[in-house]
Amino acid sequence: MAKKRSNRSRFVGLRFTQEEFDKIEERIKTTTTPRISEYIRRVLLNKPLTVGLRNKSLDDFMAEMILLRTELNHIGNNFNQAVKKLNTLSELPEFRKWLIAYEADRQILLNKIGTIKEKINQISDEWLQ
Repeated sequence: MAKKRSNRSRFVGLRFTQEEFDKIEERIKTTTTPRISEYIRRVLLNKPLTVGLRNKSLDDFMAEMILLRTELNHIGNNFNQAVKKLNTLSELPEFRKWLIAYEADRQILLNKIGTIKEKINQISDEWLQ
């Protein structure tokens, strides 16, 4: 039978000095445990910790990719709104205004794509060394 999973319903609050907290963070960085709460729980309950080096370049790469993806999503939303507006345009001056805005969004998109390519190349060069 499968082991029953119980929800954690008890809360324990701890306060640390900045120095103590910095020491804990340094120790967490040497493990694969991503959250402070999980690390402290494992230490207090004598559960095993996987100690190893985290791939800093991979972590940095993922953080950059998350930011770039967010920006690209915003730009994509702007394009969707622009296309909806284009379908409702009936006068030529409105179309010209939309065309100017489209060119600006297009340039931003091309710049972001260039940034993504540069970051991917930079990270791949670091990994191949």
